[in-house]
Amino acid sequence: MKNSIMLMGIVGVLGLNSCKNNGTDVNAPAFAERTSFTASRQYPEGIAYAPTLNKFVVTSLTQGKVGTVDVNGTYADLFSDPQLISTQGIKVFNGKVYVCNAAQGIADKTTAAATMKTAGLFVYDLSTNQITRRTDLAALLPNAQHLANDVAIDAQGVAYVTDSFSPVIYRVAADGTPTILVNNPTLGVASGQFGLNGIVAHPNNYLIVVIASTGKLYKIDLANSNAITEVTGFAPVTGGDGMVLINDDLYVVNNRNQVTQLRGANNWATASVIKTDAVGYDQATTNTVVNGQVYTVNARIGEIGAAAGNPASLTSSAYSIQRFK
Repeated sequence: MKNSIMLMGIVGVLGLNSCKNNGTDVNAPAFAERTSFTASRQYPEGIAYAPTLNKFVVTSLTQGKVGTVDVNGTYADLFSDPQLISTQGIKVFNGKVYVCNAAQGIADKTTAAATMKTAGLFVYDLSTNQITRRTDLAALLPNAQHLANDVAIDAQGVAYVTDSFSPVIYRVAADGTPTILVNNPTLGVASGQFGLNGIVAHPNNYLIVVIASTGKLYKIDLANSNAITEVTGFAPVTGGDGMVLINDDLYVVNNRNQVTQLRGANNWATASVIKTDAVGYDQATTNTVVNGQVYTVNARIGEIGAAAGNPASLTSSAYSIQRFK
């Protein structure tokens, strides 16, 4: 496979636990339209908001750790873990942070055996920053290539994880038991392309996922034997990455330089574009929600693809978080 192509669309982002969940937190600070922060070689592909900290939490493709960004744009390391190689999508649920673990050639802690073969979901308690659970997802499909990309969590605490290098969505029960929810070529892409990316869990008992390389959205009906249908009615959101859901509006980072607002109809059999915000986004990846406002991290993702075979070139430290307007 062409790693430089596959690395270009690394994932993220973030599905809300309920489409009625708008991230309401009366104690949340008033984040600016744009929050700039400095974090050495962070490449923060994933972002979430942690109400108990009143801060954003961000991941690191290169260093396999999680950090925080406050209302003033101050970055601080939150936790690391020797087994976290490349941290991807991230969610906060019930005082815990759920982190997708992958391994790419640009990660400091990766090995030849781990690269393109790692998919995990790690859970940490935000009150202690200690590990609660590590779930190895790649072991469910040991002979395939893997990249655990993004995670959505439903109201019962069940997590769903996309794999960008296999046409697979994993289900991790609230007790940590992993299974393969779907493994279907409908969700696959041609060799060398980037596949499954962002995911959200809808309270009507289905998932919505995006395929990065095609920009197509698919609905996985959990109440109907996990039936997969394409969501139609709009032009593909090519380069689709992180997603969040507010009511029946889906906000998708796409083409690395904009966020597209889609409104679903007929239980997301179809959707239409409501608005596109293309100002302030540069090498953007994933979204999160605070008090009904969508915030997107500019993660310098383009540098990741360009660094294939030359990870020493990944030296950037300036990043930003942009609010949807």
